[in-house]
Amino acid sequence: FYGTLVGTLLLLAVPVTLLGFVSPFAIRLRMVDVDSAGNTAGSLYALSTLGSIAGSFLPVLVFIPWLGATATLVTMSMLLLLPALAGLLILRSRATAAVLAVIALAVPAVTLAASGGIRPADRGTLVHEEESAYNYIQVVDENGARELILNEGRAVHSIYDPDQLLTGGPWDYFMAAPLLVADAPDPAPQDALIIGLAGGTTARQLTAAFGPIPITGVEIDPSIVAVAQRYFGLDDLANLSVEVEDGRYALRTSRDEFDLIGIDAYRQPYIPFQLTTREFFQEVQAHLRPDGVAVINAGRTQTDFRLVDALAATLRDVFPHVLAIDVGRYNNTILVASDAPLSVDALAEHVRTLPPVSPLHEVSRWIAESGNARHIEPGGLVFTDDHAPVELVIDTMILDAA
Repeated sequence: FYGTLVGTLLLLAVPVTLLGFVSPFAIRLRMVDVDSAGNTAGSLYALSTLGSIAGSFLPVLVFIPWLGATATLVTMSMLLLLPALAGLLILRSRATAAVLAVIALAVPAVTLAASGGIRPADRGTLVHEEESAYNYIQVVDENGARELILNEGRAVHSIYDPDQLLTGGPWDYFMAAPLLVADAPDPAPQDALIIGLAGGTTARQLTAAFGPIPITGVEIDPSIVAVAQRYFGLDDLANLSVEVEDGRYALRTSRDEFDLIGIDAYRQPYIPFQLTTREFFQEVQAHLRPDGVAVINAGRTQTDFRLVDALAATLRDVFPHVLAIDVGRYNNTILVASDAPLSVDALAEHVRTLPPVSPLHEVSRWIAESGNARHIEPGGLVFTDDHAPVELVIDTMILDAA
């Protein structure tokens, strides 16, 4: 953490400081007398504003999606050199201009030739990497299992092992959620909606537990869907229909009701705020059948549960019953909410009626041994559309951890 912070400051401090000189120095050069100071400063800052707008939108909407981060950085650097070259030629400093021209051609060529990839894998063997309009995507192979890594690489977003179903991660716990409903005559869900499909691990677990029930998976990044189809066996799930859409918009425009709605839409370490609020959970509640369950994956550290507590309080503000279950292998807590009563005893009773080969036997054992299952009482910080400081909560957790 601290090494990255210091390294970034050292890399950026000098060029950013020098670029900060440009506008005031240009005003001084252009200003003829005091009477023209206002017009001179205004016209240059108007030009600067246009440049700022272009600099905000062109890289993220055009250059990075088309060229990638490395080529975009090189392109922007070369564009910065062009005015310097023009100025030197106007001043007839041809020798200096020639040196800069050589640098302008040589440095990008060496940079692009030496890149050999965007970033090495932090774990396992790198199988695939790409940049999309939303994410930097890596697929790594670790001990025969494919893992989906996004952006800074601080979390695994999906796991696919063709030889082993259970992962020990939060995805496994989603299939246990419907069986937590007490007094349900048939707790097995008939359908499900997953917001944050990623590589499809949760959809695969639900299919293994309950058969080929209809599952709608919502994923905002089409490149992740393509990667999941190629490396995570997503096309093998014939019962899965994929919607490339923002999760809240997809829910709001849906007319369907579901037995299970799962939310696992991290941009690690953050959750999109619009998927954490009272109003969003009210929309989730409106799309659930009477005995349906909402399930959300919440991140934490081993000792810091502030995000879990805020999400649990917000869910409890909407649903009369909320249960928190800690994931043994990962620093995650699964929150299950329903209009119907929930209990771990109900899970144990329902699991006893399942065939011995059901993966829910193992997950039920994990919940009993290390889940620390607890009912959430009303009270605490409630996120709303008007005030959802989810980033502030997570930032304070990061700072305390650092």
